Amino acid sequence: MKDETPAAHFLGLRTVIYHAPDLDRAKTWYTSVLRLEPYFDMPFYVGYDVGGYELGLDPDASSTPQGDAGAVAYWGVPNAQEALAHLISLGATARTGPQTVGKGIRVATVLDPFGNVLGIIENPHFRLHGDA
Repeated sequence: MKDETPAAHFLGLRTVIYHAPDLDRAKTWYTSVLRLEPYFDMPFYVGYDVGGYELGLDPDASSTPQGDAGAVAYWGVPNAQEALAHLISLGATARTGPQTVGKGIRVATVLDPFGNVLGIIENPHFRLHGDA
């Protein structure tokens, strides 16, 4: 008999962790970007609840690949152009986009001040967290 317990299945994306060698500076920057305070704030890790998902900052370089070495997580935004402008105004460097990739979906990426790739996606096919 096949195990049908919830532990046997993926439950969805929960956490994306970025390398943050200067944790205090990264915390200040991401607090400005996200416009919210971290829910978990320790000297070894800072975590934000972003629409039910976690963005984590880890100062230990051995645990998180930096920049192009890792996968790109795309964070949902209502308007890719506005989100990109906001990120750049806070010190991010434009990397790609915004680009329309089909069916009304727009994506862009930036490099945060710590060398990590941060993706944003405007996808009209997905509800934003908190929408009815």
